[in-house]
Amino acid sequence: MHWHTLINTDRASDTGKQEDPLRQNFVQDADRITFSAPFRRLANKTQVHPLYDHDHLRHRLIHSVEVASVGRTLGMKVGSWLEAQGHIVNSEAAKVAGIVHAACLAHDIGNPPFGHSGEEAIGGWFKEKFAQNEGFVAQVAAEQRHEFTPLEGNAQGFRIVTRLEMYRNEGGMNLSHAVLGAFTKYPMTARTAKALADANDGKAPYVGAKKFGVFHSEFGYLQAAARALGLPEETAPDGSLWWRRHPLVYLVEAADDICYNIVDLEDGFSAGDLSLKQVEDLLNPIAIPTNRDQSAYSEYERVSYMRARAIGGAIDACVQAFIDNHDSILSGQFSGELIAVSDKGAAFEKIKQTAQERLFTAPRKTKLEIQGRNAIRTVLDGVLPVYAALARSGWNCDALPDYEAQLVRALSLDLRDITDSYTALHAMSDFITGMTDRYALEAARMVSGIA
Repeated sequence: MHWHTLINTDRASDTGKQEDPLRQNFVQDADRITFSAPFRRLANKTQVHPLYDHDHLRHRLIHSVEVASVGRTLGMKVGSWLEAQGHIVNSEAAKVAGIVHAACLAHDIGNPPFGHSGEEAIGGWFKEKFAQNEGFVAQVAAEQRHEFTPLEGNAQGFRIVTRLEMYRNEGGMNLSHAVLGAFTKYPMTARTAKALADANDGKAPYVGAKKFGVFHSEFGYLQAAARALGLPEETAPDGSLWWRRHPLVYLVEAADDICYNIVDLEDGFSAGDLSLKQVEDLLNPIAIPTNRDQSAYSEYERVSYMRARAIGGAIDACVQAFIDNHDSILSGQFSGELIAVSDKGAAFEKIKQTAQERLFTAPRKTKLEIQGRNAIRTVLDGVLPVYAALARSGWNCDALPDYEAQLVRALSLDLRDITDSYTALHAMSDFITGMTDRYALEAARMVSGIA
């Protein structure tokens, strides 16, 4: 790969259009993401801790903004090093930083309500319907079913930015090639990811193949961006195409890793799940040293200051890890995570273990997961008759029975573009993943008839 191609910020549908030097495409990309409805809805989607109980706890929107802030700094530091090494021209470090910043803003835009437990609930519901193999669901091809079990928030995010939001079915937000490349952690379809795993005893042969990052319906957008960026193209055992990761994906991933690991501890302290000493013991090995007198600080202020210094130390560690592995990253052979291979890797592993033991199993979170699972299943069961009736009518929206037509109006179901069972399931997935936690609970009450 070559850096001058990798930071190509042309747009697929605006080929040859001159970029505004005062508002470059990556800046416009960040604005398009920021002003989008899916981004705003992240404000009412769970990050880790349940919402509404404590105003200081983070939700997905705050998390995304924080990840973008860290990503911009990572991009600027790496970009400055690339300039010094002659890999990019002077003044392009800001471009690298802007590309990473925009991609970070969008990194969770496809996540469903109730966090990762929401993903599991949706994927589990689809899996049950495929096992029953009844009605219109039975018409979905086997290779297409892998797109829904499990539900993959990364692929849903790709669908949002390339199809659903802004210019619907015409490139979506029409993000620049570089931002779309930096956003795509898993540059392959579900079919390809399965083919690679099947050929490797069920294991992903490459870090970018751990999951899938694009649905078949949006594959063309991935292909266009990957080829414009010069990403190495590969062929899976089944003949399908996939690509090596864009190098800046590793910075987006590192920004996410830094934020959720470190700030989960701060939120854990605020929620009462962790003590000051526990947080300090975990963050001290990461944090940048300080001589500042903290004796007058409250415990909350000490944790906040420790969090800030830990983020600074983690950024420096990830920048050095990127530099140390630059050649293998650029050749597409690096298959790790910057945070894991950095000199802070062991410290972050301890944080993950603590989060697993103390935060992810906290009673409030467990209650939220149960409530969220039941709400999601209730909503999906409640709207299923709409799509079943639509299938019986030959996908004619005007022929829906009265009750199903009422459901469409009451829930503002978007039935555009549904032409078969596959597109019907994607419309259902678009609806449920786009919900906020609060709206999912409200919709569940409505369709179940329980006040």
